[in-house]
Amino acid sequence: MSSVDVPGDSGAVPKAAVAAKPATAWISWVALAFMITSSVASLRSSPSMAVYGLAAIFLYVVPAIVFLLPTAMVSAELASGWSGGVYNWVSQGLSKPLGFLAVWCQFAMTIFYYPTLLAFVASTFAYVINPELAGSGLYTAIVIVVVYWAGVWVSSQGTKTVAGLSSAGLVIGTLIPGTVLILLGMVFLGQGNPSAAPMDAAHILPPWAGIASLVLIVNNFLSYSGMEMNAVHVSSLKNPARDFPRSMFLAVGLVLLIFILPALAISWVVPADSTSLTAGVMQAFDTMFAHFSVQWLTPVFGLMIIAASLGGMLTWLAGPSKGVLMISREEGWLPPSLQKLNKHGIQQNILVAQGVVTTVIALLYAFIPDVSSAYWILSVITTQIYLIVYLLMFVAAVRLRKTQPDHPRGFRAPALGLLCVVGFLASAAAMIIGFVPPSQFGSGNPLVYVLIVGGGLILVGLAVPYLLIKLSRPSWRDPERAAAEGE
Repeated sequence: MSSVDVPGDSGAVPKAAVAAKPATAWISWVALAFMITSSVASLRSSPSMAVYGLAAIFLYVVPAIVFLLPTAMVSAELASGWSGGVYNWVSQGLSKPLGFLAVWCQFAMTIFYYPTLLAFVASTFAYVINPELAGSGLYTAIVIVVVYWAGVWVSSQGTKTVAGLSSAGLVIGTLIPGTVLILLGMVFLGQGNPSAAPMDAAHILPPWAGIASLVLIVNNFLSYSGMEMNAVHVSSLKNPARDFPRSMFLAVGLVLLIFILPALAISWVVPADSTSLTAGVMQAFDTMFAHFSVQWLTPVFGLMIIAASLGGMLTWLAGPSKGVLMISREEGWLPPSLQKLNKHGIQQNILVAQGVVTTVIALLYAFIPDVSSAYWILSVITTQIYLIVYLLMFVAAVRLRKTQPDHPRGFRAPALGLLCVVGFLASAAAMIIGFVPPSQFGSGNPLVYVLIVGGGLILVGLAVPYLLIKLSRPSWRDPERAAAEGE
């Protein structure tokens, strides 16, 4: 997942700062590839693709081609020419209100992202204390509420260890568990045990049972999100035009390996019809460790994965809300009460307001019998809201090429128009498919599913920012404080 870009940056750099910058302050294209990988890849989405077995490869590669690459290349050009992130890109290319909509959607999608992330944490922690709790909606809701508010408290203290926790989480909670999962899976098959999912050529493509059979691919678009943040590092490369494509293709390869191989490993040992979308990773570890008579390692790896997830949550908790705060101070699009900072310089009131909504959403887990269904519905709403950001970004990129063709850019994406068309159509298709109830979630009422997903998208993603702009007052603006905050 990406962290939000800080808006309102004019791009002007004080001469003293330029003079003070070391001449060797460059990063290698390999280092950038690892940065991209660490912010995008995780094990959390592996269970949702493991149910497809060998077809998971197809379902990961297609979004990478039609969404991941266009997003990366387009955002690289925008970041190398315009500072301020997605807000400034869309503001320059389209309009300031649409720029606010873009950064609002980056912020708003986290309202649904936190419950899904913490549902994963809850199910993983269940394997440490009592695996039977993994399917309990009440338990999941309690964990979401308690851990989220604990995270708000930590963030409000102005902690400076969040970034370190997130970086260490890639190694401790993603690379090590993922590698062990893959190796044990290979040994499991090497011992002559049959795979739970067919691994023959006839299962390379997912079975077609109507459009609902492909709905899970939508979740992969959000799994690949984050390139618009990493593209801001283009200016730190010595030769952006040559090095950034190298970084991107290496990162794409690493991300695909991290996503695909653990999903396959899970499909080898956990039958699709019993795979939990929230606890599938721990199911696989538990099964494998039991097979090799080292089941005592299950809670150890559970804690490792939890540490990575919590580090990611803390990183995201203050970032997007900070972006909305900066814009609102500049344009007056939030009431003054939400613009206030606590003694640590943290936008605590925004975090609390967000927490109230997150708590209400968390209660869905207590009232929806199937935890996997609640997890999936919230994941789709998260994706729908975030896709608005990309739809706006692709349109803005085309407009900026036409309206500001001579604007200095450190990197020019090849075939920008084609990339934007492919990315826009892929994002739009993903949004449309997101309204189709997935076949894996029983015979519930499709209309109810559409109303929940559509209601979440319209209410949180569109109606709220529209009302904030319409109800804003000139007295809410504080450009001086916004400028000072951005220094």
